Order: sequence, then structure tokens, then C-alpha cells
Amino acid sequence: MADQWQPGITTSSLRYRSELLQKLRNFFYQRQVIEVDVPVLARSTVTDSNVESIKSEVSGGSGYLQTSPEYFMKRLLAAGCDDIFCLGKAFRDAESGRRHNPEFTILEWYRCGWNEHQLMDEVAELITQLTDLSAQEGLSVTKRSYGECFQSVLGVDPHSAELSSLRQLAVTVGSQSWAQESRANCLDLLFSLAVEPQLSDGLVFIYDYPACQAALAQTHLNTHNQLVSRRFEVFFNKMELANGYMELTDAEQQRQRFGKDCDQRRASNKPELAIDEKLMAALDHGLPPCAGVALGVDRLLMQLQGATSIDQVMAFSWPRC
Repeated sequence: MADQWQPGITTSSLRYRSELLQKLRNFFYQRQVIEVDVPVLARSTVTDSNVESIKSEVSGGSGYLQTSPEYFMKRLLAAGCDDIFCLGKAFRDAESGRRHNPEFTILEWYRCGWNEHQLMDEVAELITQLTDLSAQEGLSVTKRSYGECFQSVLGVDPHSAELSSLRQLAVTVGSQSWAQESRANCLDLLFSLAVEPQLSDGLVFIYDYPACQAALAQTHLNTHNQLVSRRFEVFFNKMELANGYMELTDAEQQRQRFGKDCDQRRASNKPELAIDEKLMAALDHGLPPCAGVALGVDRLLMQLQGATSIDQVMAFSWPRC
């Protein structure tokens, strides 16, 4: 414990981190994307059963440290803002390890009138510029559908497979405890443990995620006439880096999804959380057609600097606090 007062990051890496934050801001300033500063503490939080918020006592009431700036940014978009980005802190409970820290730095941005593939191209442009700055040799960029990746590794179509088959695979890959898990959770386990390790190095975009994992994304029919979500994830050298959506603008459909989140939380004996009614009011008012993406800055730093732990790229990770 005697050395825990010291930062995990070196002086040179701290300087690199500072320069990276400046480069990220410049990327958007040059494109006339407005930086917004939104609260990290609010009365409401996400209902997603796979994300745990950190609760806080505030002025005699309760609040939550935000898991991302998404809800506030969507309220700004509904109020008439155009393209915006936010670079700041986010918080998630029960997340600590080599790639996780309860407090982390997130870059999130929204492009009005764009679709998810246009946004993927911009993510690729951003990361390519940054890897050039870090003097890495060439960066390969590939795009593959979720179904293609899943089937190539596991031999099963994730969009049409029976839940019983997915549970059986999850038990094989994980443990018997997965025998009664939901479709979304089984797919998440199988992709994380079986598919992700088989992804190629470089920048890999996976798009058209299963409809059951749509979250706040629109759905559409893929080339095989299957209902999928217009969601994508970005992997950098096999590490998950970013998550993006063609944003859902239908308020009633979003309320139904939040309701299912609440049902899942109850079924999992997790704390019940109220739906963010201010976000719902914004969606009722009207969210413009847009695509958005959230990127983990600390993980980006890990890849750019070849770090093996998130502790090496931030001043004070949770064990040092």
C-alpha cells in the first residue's frame, strides 16, 4: 500500500494523454461539431439490466452518476442543437479490472442526418489519424455484419437460431448457469467469449446487431430479410472500443423497450429504476434523424500506447483512489 499514492501513468504517457484529448477536440472543431458540457450527476439513469449505475445522496434526495452523456445530449438535439460532441467522465458500478474502471473518460458524438455507416466511416477516419500520430504502421479497417461473424465461428445464425440452441451453446462456452438466460444475454456471452477473440487485428466494425440487443437503436431488415438493429460496435485489435446507433426516434417504441428493461431488472433481482421521463418528453417533442457513437478514450489510449492495463493510461485508477 505504500506506493499506492503514486499515479499509475508515467509522466510521458500523461503528456501523451493530454495531447490526445487536444487532438480529439481539434478533429471535431475542424468539422464544426459543437462541444457540449452536460451533467454527470442526475436524478435519473439508464434502465439497462446489464449496466449498473452509481447512486449518490444529493441535497436530501438521491441521484446517479451518469453512465454516459447520451440522455442529456439527446435532450439537446431535441431542443434544436445540430451536430454535437461531449468529451468527459462517465461512471459504471461493478466495473473494475484490466480494461475497466468505475470512472472513465468517454467521447460521444451525434451527426444529424447521417446513418450508421456514414458514422462508421468517420470513426475510421478519426482512429486512422490518431494511429498515424502514434507512428504505428498502417491500420487495417474492415466491416462485417454480426451475423456473418457469428456464423463463421459458431456455425449458427444468431438471428434465426432457437433460444434453446443458443442456451446450449452458452452452457458449453460458459457454465450450466446459462441454461435459463435470455436470448440477448446468451448472444452477448457467445460473441464476447467465442467470436471476439477471432476478430482480426486493426479496426473492425461489426454492424446489424440482433434485434434483441437494439437498446436505443432503430431496427430494419437485413439482406436476408431478418429483423436486426441498426447498431454497430468497433473493435481495435480485438478490444471493444465504441458502440454506435442509428438512433431510435419513436418515443412509444423506446418506452416499450425501457419497460422491458425494467421487467428484466425485476426478473434478475436487480434494483428497480424509473424511466427517465425528461428524456421521454424530449423524444415526444421530436429527436431529429441522427446517428451517434460513444468511444472509450482510456481503451483507445491503451491501444495507441500498447498498454496492458487501464491503470497505465489514467492518473489514478480506482485501486489508487
